[in-house]
Amino acid sequence: MKKAALYHLGCKVNAYETEAMRQLLEQAGYEIVPFQEAADVYVVNTCSVTNIADRKSRQMLGRARKRNPEAVIVAAGCYVQTGGTQILEQKIADIILGNNKKKHLVRMLEAYEADKNCTASLCDINEGKKEYEALRMTSAAEHTRAFIKVQDGCNQFCSYCVIPYARGRARSRQAQDVLEEIRLLADKGYQEVVLTGIHLSSYGLDTGDSLISLIRQVHETDGIRRIRLGSLEPGIVTEEFAASLSAMEKVCPHFHLSLQSGCDATLKRMNRKYNTAGYKQRCEILRSYFDNPAITTDVIAGFPGETGEEYDMTMEFVEQIQFYEMHVFKYSKREGTKAAVMEHQVPEEIKAVRSASLIRLSEEMSEAYRRGLTGKNRSVLLEEPFVFNHKQYYTGYTKEYVKVAVETSKDRSGCMVSGKITGPLTQDIYLLVEF
Repeated sequence: MKKAALYHLGCKVNAYETEAMRQLLEQAGYEIVPFQEAADVYVVNTCSVTNIADRKSRQMLGRARKRNPEAVIVAAGCYVQTGGTQILEQKIADIILGNNKKKHLVRMLEAYEADKNCTASLCDINEGKKEYEALRMTSAAEHTRAFIKVQDGCNQFCSYCVIPYARGRARSRQAQDVLEEIRLLADKGYQEVVLTGIHLSSYGLDTGDSLISLIRQVHETDGIRRIRLGSLEPGIVTEEFAASLSAMEKVCPHFHLSLQSGCDATLKRMNRKYNTAGYKQRCEILRSYFDNPAITTDVIAGFPGETGEEYDMTMEFVEQIQFYEMHVFKYSKREGTKAAVMEHQVPEEIKAVRSASLIRLSEEMSEAYRRGLTGKNRSVLLEEPFVFNHKQYYTGYTKEYVKVAVETSKDRSGCMVSGKITGPLTQDIYLLVEF
């Protein structure tokens, strides 16, 4: 039996697609082994959101080649879509699979075995209308939570972002297909689903459906006890949207609203479709319908033209909003984007200082949010064992996605428990005492 190993970089959509490719290989008779082990086939689902992601993608492909020089190396995903045939020419990989072509993995492996010249499956992702690529999971990498890809592509064309060129235009998965997959996973014991996409807020715009309609249908699915949402654009958060979500008890009060900058001038250069006043209003709407929801975001440090004053405005704004978590990125120049040729590129050393300050602030806000849950009653979906100071625990997450631990020596994976959060057990894990 041939062995295959898979590795993914980047977003939850990549994680989903990698899991789906793993299952395609299993169905074809491959034995799946860890990426660190010797295998006959290595599949790297690449990322191209930053220069660092490009470099890590190349590194992982290189490691696979060194691990077994005789193996077939498959590069898939966004770095492939932007890097194209150069990856083959430089012998970084033997087979390349662009986006919307990952379902052809097994067929490409068979073709390569028959003819070493059959090495590429790429399409012009931005030429004409593309259909949503049919990939499906029958199980998930985690034991209790499953990420469900419901959307692909993006029409926003933010000035710093290469993803619309790598993923193509926004396209939605049929609701019935989503629900069939979720019912199958629920039957296998998965209790929590995370609806994710490249631009989740555009779900249904191409099919006449809507994200709220899809969430309602998932909410009615037996066996599913929690629903989380991937990254949302602020504009989708209206009074009607928030009211509809709050009426569904399975929806977790954990929302990722993309920000990128707390300065209106910077947001305009980024080609973002909102300003700080509008963003703040969306957060206030969520907080009016949910009790202390966990709001998280992304922030870019050192975007072209960002002055010290503009950076200070961002620091003041994010502190004003009080996020639960921030994902902080240093601006990364992406060839082919408008931002790459903008004047007044910020030096790397300044980006590093600004990024570090934002990360420190994020850590302070995260600690304050978790500390604010002390004394509160919460339900937790337990996931895995944890040992601390010679005591046995099981850890899981509240609806707000705060990690907590319950003292127990039994196997409690998949159990939903309720109790009171009594304080920190470790720096990042709080203790919950069951009722």
